[in-house]
Amino acid sequence: MAKAARAAAAWKVYRDVSKPGTPGLMARVRAIPRLIGAVINGRYEGMTKGKLALMGLGVAYLISPIDVLPDFLPVIGVADDFGVFLWLLGSLLGESGRYVDHERTIVRGSVDAPAVE
Repeated sequence: MAKAARAAAAWKVYRDVSKPGTPGLMARVRAIPRLIGAVINGRYEGMTKGKLALMGLGVAYLISPIDVLPDFLPVIGVADDFGVFLWLLGSLLGESGRYVDHERTIVRGSVDAPAVE
């Protein structure tokens, strides 16, 4: 059931990335370092430091040689890594898309704001 939910989340991110008017894939990928910096510095409240830490643990799990289910087990050993990868990809692309929208709102707000005299 959890695998189906992760696959559905990945499909939703794909639909969001390909929807007209939303940030494209490369805009989202380029925004990831800015997103991380903004979350760490407290300039972006759309994502908590806890979720950022959880994503960091996901990256560490993917590159770590220690595995919950060893990779030598057929199918099952790779499925847990793939599930973490799908979750991480979906979360990062989704959050970075919201962050790009946030940046656009801030820029638009500063341009549309009346001049202070």
